[in-house]
Amino acid sequence: MHGLIAIVGMPGAGKSTATEVFEKEGYRKIRFGAVTMDELERRGLDINEENESVVRETLRVEHGMDAYAKLNEPKIRDTLSSSDVVIDGLYSWQEYTYLKPKFPGLVLLAIYASPATRYRRLAFRGERRLSEEQARSRDIAEIENIDKASPIAMADYAIVNEGTIDEFRARAQQMARVLRVVWR
Repeated sequence: MHGLIAIVGMPGAGKSTATEVFEKEGYRKIRFGAVTMDELERRGLDINEENESVVRETLRVEHGMDAYAKLNEPKIRDTLSSSDVVIDGLYSWQEYTYLKPKFPGLVLLAIYASPATRYRRLAFRGERRLSEEQARSRDIAEIENIDKASPIAMADYAIVNEGTIDEFRARAQQMARVLRVVWR
């Protein structure tokens, strides 16, 4: 039996870094946000915060608030048939409630970092940098418009990411290994 974990958290908390650790531990990654990037490419739009926001909201209008779960479900099923899976970026409560009955063993791992820490990271990350104002605006939009806080609040496990990157990676690695034992 293979396990399914979804990593949840606000922008800049460390979801992608945690996902990389899980990948190194043998999990296969499904990045929910890849749907947005694919849609931007399909529409011929530049990758930037404004276009990403429009696409995210449009997909949710077209497919419902659980759009990313619906659009990624076939990939989850296919990948889960041969490997443990880590989902990078389950965002909304509706995505969680769509997936949980279909995958009862789904585990939520919340990555937490304070707004000040996250905004500092987002201002200096390699791609898709955000100013503090943009980051704060995105936080509010994700909490108010897609109910991003609920899956974080309902997480089965949490890792606080306020220290060094090495400390965080070590905690994520420990979690990846513990879950493998739990699932077996």
